[in-house]
Amino acid sequence: MGAQEIADRRVRFPGALGDVTGARLATEAYLRDLARVLPPAAPDRRDDILLVITELVANTLEYAPGPFELRLSRTFDGVHVVLRDTSPELPAPRRYDPGREGRGIGWYLVQTLSHQVGVITHERGKDIHVFLPW
Repeated sequence: MGAQEIADRRVRFPGALGDVTGARLATEAYLRDLARVLPPAAPDRRDDILLVITELVANTLEYAPGPFELRLSRTFDGVHVVLRDTSPELPAPRRYDPGREGRGIGWYLVQTLSHQVGVITHERGKDIHVFLPW
């Protein structure tokens, strides 16, 4: 089985605090399957993708309460992540506040670690598209 044959993953979550862990576990399983047929180009790619997933889901739980969906798929040179949530509000960088333990750096991390980030709003919320190197 080639890398292009790795099945896309789609996981739905209710929007509970434990969903950060659930999304990480689903992503780890997908990346483990992908690595069996196509190892990452650099050792830190897996960790970067997991960090982006963690930040996206944590932001979703805070700013777009309710159910959300995570989709993972293989692209030519990486992984395409789509996070669909219930809020039509566009993500925005927050001012960093050292007194709030790292608050305000999540969206910056997502944009820094990704090849490309895009947001599409629709009547039920938005889709955040993130293209990450693998």
